[in-house]
Amino acid sequence: MNFTSQIKPISYLKANAAEVLETLAHSREPLVITQNGEAKAVLQDVASYNETQETMALLKVLALGNREIDEGKVATADDVFTRARKRGRDLKE
Repeated sequence: MNFTSQIKPISYLKANAAEVLETLAHSREPLVITQNGEAKAVLQDVASYNETQETMALLKVLALGNREIDEGKVATADDVFTRARKRGRDLKE
């Protein structure tokens, strides 16, 4: 990905907001906004943002699972299925 075409000053955003939003929706590439020559913000379309949030949530779940493995908080598959069956029977009663 060539970020040089996705870097714009804040003045460009102010003058071309509607066009920027349309481009974001179609290209699905983030846009870096600069102020006084410094990167200050990243804009992205809503669909890309949602995908990013879902990916982050999945990565957090995986990290938590890895931490539990490292801490020895594991169970065999047989134990897990036995407990699940017992819960199922308890719920029916």
